[in-house]
Parts: sequence; structure tokens; C-alpha cells
Amino acid sequence: MSELTAPDASAPSGHDATPGFRPAAVAAVPLAAIGESIGVVVPGASSAVPVTGISLNSRAVRPGDLYVALPGATRHGADFVADAVDAGAVAVLTDDAGARLLALSNDIPVPVLLAAEPRNVVGRLSALIYRSRPDGAGAPALFGVTGTNGKTTTTYFINALLRALGKRTGLIGTIEILAGGEPIPSLLTTPESTDVHALLALMRERGLDAASMEVSSHAISFHRVDAVVFDVAGFTNLTQDHLDLHGTMEEYFQTKAQLFTPERARAAVVTVDDDWGRRLAAAAGIPVTTLATSTAPTGGTASGPADTGWTADWTVVRTTPRGLGSDFILRHRDGAELRVHTGLPGSFNVANAALATVMVLAGGHEPADVQAALDAGDPFTVAVPGRMQLVSTAPAAVVDFAHNPDALERALEAVRSPEPGSKVIIVFGATGQRDQSKRPAMGAIAARLADTVIVSDDDPHDEDAAAIRQDVLAGALAAKDSEGLDCTVLEVFPRDAAILKAVELAGAGDTILVAGRGHEVWQEVKGVNLALDDRVELRNALTARGFTVLEDHRIES
Repeated sequence: MSELTAPDASAPSGHDATPGFRPAAVAAVPLAAIGESIGVVVPGASSAVPVTGISLNSRAVRPGDLYVALPGATRHGADFVADAVDAGAVAVLTDDAGARLLALSNDIPVPVLLAAEPRNVVGRLSALIYRSRPDGAGAPALFGVTGTNGKTTTTYFINALLRALGKRTGLIGTIEILAGGEPIPSLLTTPESTDVHALLALMRERGLDAASMEVSSHAISFHRVDAVVFDVAGFTNLTQDHLDLHGTMEEYFQTKAQLFTPERARAAVVTVDDDWGRRLAAAAGIPVTTLATSTAPTGGTASGPADTGWTADWTVVRTTPRGLGSDFILRHRDGAELRVHTGLPGSFNVANAALATVMVLAGGHEPADVQAALDAGDPFTVAVPGRMQLVSTAPAAVVDFAHNPDALERALEAVRSPEPGSKVIIVFGATGQRDQSKRPAMGAIAARLADTVIVSDDDPHDEDAAAIRQDVLAGALAAKDSEGLDCTVLEVFPRDAAILKAVELAGAGDTILVAGRGHEVWQEVKGVNLALDDRVELRNALTARGFTVLEDHRIES
């Protein structure tokens, strides 16, 4: 899913408009306490105004809410104060620009609080209003996972292992949000801080034991996890992505590193397969458990601890294939071992399963109990929608979210069949209005690792789709020519036609990888959302050719 690069308080369909995010009962907080939290004195009778919720979106306001009017991409949230008040807002928080807009309008019948940077205090106020992470017993144990790749799968694995341990769990992530009931579709990798704290309070209200959450760099940059303290924070890896936001890999790293501080987490598990992870483990200001999932850690572009003599607390050893997945041993530096299996393909899913296991151990669970849960429940064979999701086996047809160079390379390596003569056919593109430098790199990777490369459209957004395809094609063709690669490179669009072409070219022994969009069911083109689910298109194309497809209730019809 594509992240928003800036908050837009004026957007009429904001994320916290989704129903079901809030606890049923919230004890009122007097406006004076809210003012005190941000250094504002609330005079007179206004100080006693009871506040029972908080919203960034006027269309999501409920009676008793504090409406936070932020500057947006096109309009200021102050333009919607009247709507918020009509919906039941009892107070408004805004900045100087918002106050000037309100001064030009009719009198506002509710108190208005001012802050220089309202977004910077929204998380703190949300935690105060919802009492989302109270000291003492009652709050679910909270696991946060960050890194470039693997966040979604790792959170699903954590939850699956915790459920195998008999725990009731919640989830906040890219694909869906779970609070012990029906799934709530997720629109961002991490929701706004108002929703995060409301969800955590809802999970506490429902008596959940634990929850896992994806924590993107956008979430940290845009204050979506402010005032959230994780019991265990986990780090997967760091590879090129989101440089349209961060500018450099160093800035990207520094943003991720903010999660591993006492203000945001109590303990950490850090994968140290590259220099970024080793550097993070050395610099974190909280207790760190280190994990090596590669027997030969690779370097990177970060400056950090030298490889010489580096020994992780836990190490993946003796990985052996079993079906599409892998068996492996997770060995502690003291010699203790855990036997682990994942039914999902690829070495990266071994890494995800190992990280999930060590994070659960870091959360206080005994190794013997974890081993019993691993043996009895096989939790790491859980289906993760759009993450190495198998649609058919002959040909092997896989849909994956791989949308950056590292993820694409790993996915292609994972799906290559050892059978002689088996071909790999890939359909992919690149997202518009995002880091353009990764487009030719992804094209080159596809040319090196696939037999047939079909370049199509991902989510163009407002960028010219043909220009995006040309950037990807240029990388693929350059690699093919300069490296003498024996692959076929095609340009086919729209995307459903590209998927159909891939199936037309495939034999029963081949592999089709449709990469980049994963679980997404809408394609954004020039501001219009077009219905498009790679899994549905792939299933329909396979069925039309007479191939047998796997049934999966998570694939939308």
C-alpha cells in the first residue's frame, strides 16, 4: 500500500472516519487537563468541558470530541470547524493559521485552543483522552515491527504464535486491523495517532492479551505513534525505499532508529544481517536482543560495528526445505535451540519467522512454552494476504507485495523452481510519485532473475503511467543488453492485460510472480480508484486457460 507523504486534514474521507475504532466507554477528561498537557490555560467554565474523544476529521467527529484542525494539502481543517461542531465537537485545537481562518468566520460556540504545532501533540492528547496505555495491569502487551520489508508478515507471525500460546490478540497493520472481532480494512500502514490510541483502548476494553503493529517510517515522521510505548520493538532490515520522503538512506535509518529509544519502547529485537541492523543494535537506548538470520551477514552502506567477532544472541542455523517452506533451528548463544517451521516460501520468511519467535521470547514467554506452541500449532504457516500468496500450483502462481529492489530480488529468488526447464514470468511495475531512482534498479533485477519480464502499471497516482513504465523498462533492457541476459522483456498494459499475458505464456511447470500490489484491491490512476485485485485477475486468467486454482476466502470475488 502506498503511504501518504503528508497529512491532509481537509480530506473528506479521512482514515479515522472508519467505524469500529473506538472503545465503547470513555471516561470524560476535562478540557483543563487537555490544556495543561499542552501548556495552555483554559479559562472559566470552559475548563470543565468534558471531552470523550478526539478526531482529525470533521466527518468522523462524535459528540464529546476534541476536533483537531490541521493544515492540509489543499485546505485547512479550520474550514470544517462548523461541520465538526454540528457533529458534536465540544472544543477545537488548531494552529495560528487556523485561528486566523476562524476569526474571519462566525463566532465559534465552543472553546478553541491554540498550539504552534498541533500535530506534535495529537498523540499525547489521544493517549490522555483514551487512557490507551495506562500504567499497571490491563493493557495488552504491544509488539511493534519496523524495517523496509517483512513488517506485515512478521506481525501476522507474532499474532499466530501468541494465539498458539493461548493469547487473545489484536493487529494494526497494512492489510487489516483486528481488535478481537471482525477485521477493519486498513488504509495506512499505521493509522493516525487518534485511531492508534482509540484502538489500543478498544483492545484493552475487550480484554485482549497482546497486539502487534506495523510501524512505518511515515508513522514515525508524521507522529502517528507518538505516546505509544511498545513492550517489544522489532527490526527486520533496511533497504532502499521511501527516499522520496527521507532523501537519503541515513535519514531513513535515523527515522527508524527513533523507535528504539526509551520514549517509544521498553525492549528490542534487532536483526543484524547487515550493517544497518548492527549499527542500530549498538546505538539503541533500550535492552536489545540480536538476531542473525544469515550465516554470512552481508555488509551495507551504513557505517557501524565491524563484522569481525560479531555474535548475535540468536542465530538461524540448519535451514532445510520442506514443501514450499522451510524447517530451521534457532540457536541461542548459550547453546539452547528451538525447532521452527514456516510454510511460506523464501529465506526472507525464515527471517520473519525467526524475528517473530525471538520477539515473543523477549515479551516474557518461556522457550519451552514457545517450542510447544510451535510444534502443536505450526503458526508460521498462516496465510498472509498478498504476501507470497499462492493462487495455483501448476503453474505456481504467486502474488506478492514486493515493491522495492530488495523485496523484488528476494521474491524472485524464492519462487525459482529447481525443476529443469521451468521458467519464471514476472508482472510488475512501479508506483507513481514515489522514489524514481528505484525503478530502473527493479527493472534490472527482474531481467536478471526472470525468464520473461512483463512491465506494466502499479499505482500511477497522478504521474504519467507510460513514463513510469519507460523508467522500469530502461533498467531491464539495459541489464539485458550489457549483461547478455537471455530473457524476454515486454511492455503490456493495463495491468489485467499483463496478468492475462503472463498466464498465456506459462506452462504447468512454470512460475508466475505478480509483484508490487499484494493485497490491494484498488488501483489509483489520476485521482480515480479503479477496482483491481491481482489475485482475482490471476485466478480468472488461470481458470480461463483450464488451470486449477486454490480457493482462498481472503481473495475478494
